Amino acid sequence: MADFSKLYRRLKKEKIQLLERLEQLRISGQPLAERREGSPFGKREEEANGAFELEKRVALEKGLRETLGEIERALQKYEAGTYGLCDSCGQPIEQARLEALPQANLCLSCKAHQKRDAQGAR
Repeated sequence: MADFSKLYRRLKKEKIQLLERLEQLRISGQPLAERREGSPFGKREEEANGAFELEKRVALEKGLRETLGEIERALQKYEAGTYGLCDSCGQPIEQARLEALPQANLCLSCKAHQKRDAQGAR
């Protein structure tokens, strides 16, 4: 099996960075005590802006958590000795794909099949 130690270190580093970003989001999402003054729309404008910011933060957090889950699965596969193997067909995932996306769990062929199946389901 190929030496994936460099990719393993990269995944560990990315996991730490994602956890830090999630913590920053959590902290920044805490409501501020101060209110904006001087707006002709007052509290309604503030509430609309707050709702919009909340939606953005929730979407960003969801994406970060999904990526974190993919990275954690890749780290588990590394520790189990199955990193670099496609979850679907069991064949090795292309090295270039792993370099570009170290948390990849499908080979290009299986990923293409997955995309086609998802598009067909629409």
